[in-house]
Amino acid sequence: MPEIRETARAKLNLALHVRARRSDGYHEIETMFAFCEDGDELDFAPAQDLSLEIKGPFAAALSGESDNLVLRAARLLAAKTVGRPGARITLDKRLPVASGLGGGSADAAAVLRGLNRLWDLGLSARQLAEMALELGADVPVCVHSSPMIGGGVGERLEPVSLGLLVGARVLLANPGVAVSTADVFRGWDGIDRGAMPREPEQVLLAGRNDLQDPALAIAPAIGETLDQIAATSPRYPPRMSGSGATCFAIYPDRTSSCAAAEALRTNCPRMWLLETRLAPNVPY
Repeated sequence: MPEIRETARAKLNLALHVRARRSDGYHEIETMFAFCEDGDELDFAPAQDLSLEIKGPFAAALSGESDNLVLRAARLLAAKTVGRPGARITLDKRLPVASGLGGGSADAAAVLRGLNRLWDLGLSARQLAEMALELGADVPVCVHSSPMIGGGVGERLEPVSLGLLVGARVLLANPGVAVSTADVFRGWDGIDRGAMPREPEQVLLAGRNDLQDPALAIAPAIGETLDQIAATSPRYPPRMSGSGATCFAIYPDRTSSCAAAEALRTNCPRMWLLETRLAPNVPY
């Protein structure tokens, strides 16, 4: 059988409104998820047992992990499959780790999609997403890799159309620091600043990321990154994604996004950058 490839698309939170801290320690949020065309790449091939090889520019950050989300996702699907089939999985880790782009969740989701195809299980995206909740709140939306409004802790999903924003040029920038999601959420001041708009363009113009300030307190380099991006005149104000530290901005065309990337490479040579586009909706 030929190898199967899945892209674990980078996830963006176009806005992230924290509405309440729950008694169980989790937080009620409103967010709009969007996905980029690029991300980590995973290959799947038939094998007697489950195995994982990690390569790529950020492979070292995952070295020595025997129970990461990729293997947990593979074992979860295998446990629900007659005969517990095997697979050789290769992860090309292209996105920074702990960067607010949903990398681990997107990788786990890609494993569920890829093994579903390799093992010819015929499970629908919805069935895989229901299963994915066992792996984390962000994994179901990454199974779909399609624009969604998320509620609850991010697990309540409602499809949304990006309209004319589909295919828009996006620049991702990470200052090279990793921040703890738990620490960032703990730093939220507990103030509910109101509901998130429902239209994507209004989300970009009037929405916010309530985790941005607590992340800045932990990693001031995030603020410097946002300032550098703002100086390149993006179409909408730059914003941090998720709990950080990756920031993003949308540009009107490829020429302007390329010019912005070149300016940041000159001014911040150690910054990780990715030029990509917003991916389209896929059937829910």
